Amino acid sequence: MIDKVFAGRYRITEKIGIGGMAEVYKATDETLGRTVAVKVMLPQYASDETFAVRFKQEAQAAANLQSPYIVNIYDWGFEQTSQTYYIVMEYIRGTDLKTAITQRGAINQRKVAEIGAQVSAALGVAHSYDIIHRDIKPQNIMVQPDGNAKVMDFGIARANSANLTQTGSVLGTAYYVSPEQAQGKELSPATDIYSLGVVLYEAVTGRVPFDGSDAVSIAVKQVNEMPTPPRAFDNTIDESLEAIILKAMRKNPSERYRTADEMRMALSDYLQGKPLSSARQEARTQVITTPAVVPPAAATAVMPELGGNATHMRAGGSGSSGSRGHSSSQRSNAPLIVTLVALLVVLFAAIAVYFIYCSNDEARVEVPQVVQTTEDEAKRLIQAEQLDVGEITHENSETVAAGLVVSQNPTAGSRVAVGTKVNLVISIGSGNIEVPNVVGMTPAEAELALSNLSLQFEAGESKSDANIESGKIIATTPPVGSKVAAGTKIVCIISSGPESAQIPNVIGFWKTDAENTLVAAGFVVVYDEDIFSGQDAGRVANQSQVGAGTPGQTVTLALSKGLEPTPTPTVSVPNIVGMTLDTASNALASRGLILDYSGDVTGMTITSQTPAAGESVDEGTAVTAIFSAGDPPEPPEQD
Repeated sequence: MIDKVFAGRYRITEKIGIGGMAEVYKATDETLGRTVAVKVMLPQYASDETFAVRFKQEAQAAANLQSPYIVNIYDWGFEQTSQTYYIVMEYIRGTDLKTAITQRGAINQRKVAEIGAQVSAALGVAHSYDIIHRDIKPQNIMVQPDGNAKVMDFGIARANSANLTQTGSVLGTAYYVSPEQAQGKELSPATDIYSLGVVLYEAVTGRVPFDGSDAVSIAVKQVNEMPTPPRAFDNTIDESLEAIILKAMRKNPSERYRTADEMRMALSDYLQGKPLSSARQEARTQVITTPAVVPPAAATAVMPELGGNATHMRAGGSGSSGSRGHSSSQRSNAPLIVTLVALLVVLFAAIAVYFIYCSNDEARVEVPQVVQTTEDEAKRLIQAEQLDVGEITHENSETVAAGLVVSQNPTAGSRVAVGTKVNLVISIGSGNIEVPNVVGMTPAEAELALSNLSLQFEAGESKSDANIESGKIIATTPPVGSKVAAGTKIVCIISSGPESAQIPNVIGFWKTDAENTLVAAGFVVVYDEDIFSGQDAGRVANQSQVGAGTPGQTVTLALSKGLEPTPTPTVSVPNIVGMTLDTASNALASRGLILDYSGDVTGMTITSQTPAAGESVDEGTAVTAIFSAGDPPEPPEQD
């Protein structure tokens, strides 16, 4: 395949990956002179009309999606000599998110939120075309050297109007499928939101929320089990980010973000240090419930086991875990397998119900009634029942006095596990004074602005912020724009400056390894001109900064060209005009030069030479001489 040309213009240069139904190659577009990626359908699928339609559909669907966070599709066609389909797409430098997580574990939470916002933006574009990706997973999210993400591989995406799979087919990877996808139900854009929630969960914790020995057991957990809150693994994870992730992972699609754009706005608010607005605000801990298990429909395909196609792509397209061909004997066993899967799902659900509601009842407590109590009293009552205080937010209330609890979640009387967090909404009364925008002010400036409106200033906790310098206000509680009563205490959150991070030393790394290491640590990579050095050619020879830095900072690398070559010695050309053959040869040889002439020159003398006498040339240079018969010119003066 190497050096093969597709469509008379795309010359294959190297193979960069293989997946379930296609191989991916790096290629040169000889018409436009740019590097591209070419995805070529594997021969065993090219003759299968179902796969061919799906492959063509990928190109047609993705080609309409214009976003800086979606891999661009340039061209597609059918290669006659190979009798297979191909797609030409943008070539992406960088690494897929799964590789970054595998190599580095948990990723900086602000970088996770940035990636999440970008993927949400990409999904928002796709959903606006009525296209559901259906296979959002970290393997399909490329992180480029500049830190930006691109979603790739719409190989199993389809427009809702299409009908290319059996009704309720289970597609995608078990670790990231939504509960409705695992049950073979009709899918909506909410399935992509759930999968993105799982991706962010894994990125911020370094582990998937549900694991198991096979695809079926993982799918059962997706349907029936609640995820362990990320802060249980790392209490430095911001509660607001945790709330966003857990809301995206709600079992009921209607309880997730209504759209990908709404999720993007929530992540953007978090990155800007804004409190989650009431429209997007969610309790961080959910009451454990067991959704009704719907056995797969008779036509539902069995989810393939994990493994096999684990190769990662470095191009604008990876090997999606597309559908696989089945032998006739496998198809004849499908009804039996489907029945067994359905029985296993029901069995796991029954066991889960027993352990949640029966065997562990002694570890469950009743949530106390704290509505209409003060915030301090509510905290005391909650902690007395071995529960924790969760997220505290504020809102206007016409019926509940300022400072008292308006609502709680879980509600009073609910039986929940010990340690469950109870989230509170505190009244800020029905005042008509609007909290001014003090973001970016110093505490002294904010206090003056608040006191001018008869409001009280209180310094809150410090938080890192990449955009607001240390010592200035990031946000307030109640939020800016809230209506409060005179005398209300406004808590101001103060910036501690950009979050610090360590810039890894990648000198001596190969280029790709250096990029992956720095991007995974949250930095942007750019390149200076290559330099000569003691490092092997292609390894990093110089790095602009090592040690303390800030997430998102640019790190400049220079690659090695290898050792600088030793220069060839130079000599001055002697004057050989008037000399005979032997004399001229000896004069030139003494300086490491060679005499070049033609013909029989016996008895002749040199009348001209090139290069001229006195010129500086490299040793080994040939000096061309012209010989002529007749009286020789005056002998030259030797220098």
